Amino acid sequence: MKNETMMQYFEWYLPEDAQHWKRCKEAAPELAEHGITFAWLPPAYKGAAGIQDVGYGVYDTYDLGEFDQKGTIPTKYGTKEEYIAAIKAMQEQGIKVFGDIVLNHRMGADEQEKVIATKENWGNRFQDISGEEEVEVWTKFTFPGRKGKYSDFQWNWTHFDGTDWDEERKEKALLRFRGKEWDSGVDSENGNYDYLMGDDLDMGNPEVMKELEKWGKWYLDTTGIDGMRLDAVKHINFEFFNQWLGKMREYKGTDFFAVGEYWSPDNNKLMNYLNETGKCMQLFDVPLHFKFFDASHGGGNYDMRGLLQNTLMQTGSWHAVTFVDNHDTQPGQALQSFVMEWFKPLAYGIILLQEAGIPCVFYGDYYGIPHDNISPVPGLKTLLKLRKDYAYGPQHSYYDHPDVVGFTREGMPEKENSGLALLISDGPGGSKQMYVGKQFAGKTFRDAMEKCPEKITIGEDGCGTFRVEGGSISVWILEE
Repeated sequence: MKNETMMQYFEWYLPEDAQHWKRCKEAAPELAEHGITFAWLPPAYKGAAGIQDVGYGVYDTYDLGEFDQKGTIPTKYGTKEEYIAAIKAMQEQGIKVFGDIVLNHRMGADEQEKVIATKENWGNRFQDISGEEEVEVWTKFTFPGRKGKYSDFQWNWTHFDGTDWDEERKEKALLRFRGKEWDSGVDSENGNYDYLMGDDLDMGNPEVMKELEKWGKWYLDTTGIDGMRLDAVKHINFEFFNQWLGKMREYKGTDFFAVGEYWSPDNNKLMNYLNETGKCMQLFDVPLHFKFFDASHGGGNYDMRGLLQNTLMQTGSWHAVTFVDNHDTQPGQALQSFVMEWFKPLAYGIILLQEAGIPCVFYGDYYGIPHDNISPVPGLKTLLKLRKDYAYGPQHSYYDHPDVVGFTREGMPEKENSGLALLISDGPGGSKQMYVGKQFAGKTFRDAMEKCPEKITIGEDGCGTFRVEGGSISVWILEE
């Protein structure tokens, strides 16, 4: 048995050097050594901004860095051959690879079309703010550089519900096309949050559904990925992924892993999505991220007893992928909510050593973010080793103090010397008596984070009095 640990293997400001797939391939042995079992790689297909595109401005999903389109053959990350080689290198190290799948929108169309459309209120998509009028929109995708290889399907305005740019008037506006309605069964923010950006796919169009199924099977065959990270799921009809993932899993013939990005701090919305979709995927625990963010900015006054309350880790633990930060929350991004540096080791201790959820480590926390002079998170590799070797067995939680909280893991016989006790504090240091198991009676524990120099002896009742410094984390393990 081993703990599953995911890594998001990219951040927003990677060099635009087409070398990232090579970096992935070279890093595979080290990641496996640190206990990484899942690798989430960035979107691999050609974006509208060419080599500068991080991957979310989707242009051609059949171009994985193979065709001269948008001014480049490779993507920001490299070529198709390098992508596939990186996947295989990861898999050879026992790491399952997840592709980043963006199906909500398309950008960078090749030609314009004249369409009748209605302007709508950005803040309330049920409110029209104009009558019908002719607009000129970028909605025709012919992919001249690919010349029909892999698929002769071409997108036009009938495959979309709307867009946000009128070329004739040089005007940014939310435009819903005549005869179209925003997809139902989406997040209720802004009245209806189907539209996010670019040309919004019409998931009620049979041609769209057929093409997405065909492409999905092609992508599985071409890349050999083991799972998917699904972008912006709250903007897509809730029924879609239940059907589409079902077809992908039937085609793949395996228990194909999927985790969705439903960006909301409201845990009730995440639980509702899981229920509405038949729990066909995991979800990132966005509410927990915001708990970490708030605690890190609390100046030591955050009530740590509520750190896990109303999070997916607490209410839907087996469908939670927990994380501290990601490419959207890092500085400079639209969803910036970066957890402060001092709190990062504490947050990673929680997600990596806790029983519930699958933790996801952010590339920018592991390697640092040179763009913003951000260093790697101190102690992160130690915490990864602790997850790999010690974080097993039944858990006992002690979220019973406004500053000092923690939990223990009893360990398991199959993992020699496993078991641990974690304490964190957002304020002054302190101590707490916690139960680790009677099998440790009379044995000595040490702080693997090397913050507390003393040793602790476990009593006959299986309890020990563990300590943590102020604003810090200590993880106590058996002294071998």
